[in-house]
Amino acid sequence: MTTEEGRGGPVNHPSHYNAGGIECIDAIRAALTEEEFRGYIKGNAIKYCWRSNHKAGDQDLEKAHWYLGDYLKGRQP
Repeated sequence: MTTEEGRGGPVNHPSHYNAGGIECIDAIRAALTEEEFRGYIKGNAIKYCWRSNHKAGDQDLEKAHWYLGDYLKGRQP
């Protein structure tokens, strides 16, 4: 198992999105309003669905799913 796979692979928390003890998605969430962050998430989900037939296939669909799931999980009380 590679380090990348041990941290969730290329979809769930890849190591290249972590620096200085914070994950990029958390820094983006902190920097944006709730409405802006929702738009960011929707845009990324659309992007990954759009390109799935032309680039990484199911991996892109998994990324779209991750973005939506992460957003919805963050809204749970």
